[in-house]
Amino acid sequence: MEFRYLGNSGFKVSAISYGNWITHGSQVEEKAANACVKRALELGITTFDTADVYAGTRAEEVLGRALAGVPRQSIEVFTKVYWPTGAGVNDRGLSRKHIMESIDGSLKRMNLDYVDLYQAHRFDVETPLEETMLAFADIVRQGKALYIGVSEWDADQITRGAALARELRVPFISNQPQYSMLWRVIEQEVIPASQDAGMSQIVWSPMA
Repeated sequence: MEFRYLGNSGFKVSAISYGNWITHGSQVEEKAANACVKRALELGITTFDTADVYAGTRAEEVLGRALAGVPRQSIEVFTKVYWPTGAGVNDRGLSRKHIMESIDGSLKRMNLDYVDLYQAHRFDVETPLEETMLAFADIVRQGKALYIGVSEWDADQITRGAALARELRVPFISNQPQYSMLWRVIEQEVIPASQDAGMSQIVWSPMA
């Protein structure tokens, strides 16, 4: 397996990562999910990506059980926050309240002390960007996440968020967009903005 640095950091991840959107906790039985994770590890995949909202939070639980017993230092676990995880008015978005509660929920569901990368799953137009970034910075300083990144932010959002992150000394290291030979919209603006900010791309649906 090839390993690559993520952004302008010293953090390495496997070139192929394992994502569990619309699989674990919903379309794939847990026995099969466990077998898939085991096989991924055997093939050298060490990076696992999930989100608090996948399968109504069940995907994180399934992934946590599948990785139980695997030495923590040998794997990289990513998750995300933004989409609704409950019926409450604050159970969504990138407010400080939702971010702080969501990271604790994710860690509990996966039985982890920390995640390697915590990602803003979308940009929240209803919450001040400063509030969001301060909450992410606090999570890093509390040791609940080692690095931060974003998913599906546009070029302007990346530029503004990355500037604040640098000021807070917790720089963005990644963006997670959709990208494939059939979906290349990020090439014109998002990739250049990410490169300027020192961020790598962790693409989803690369096989379209």
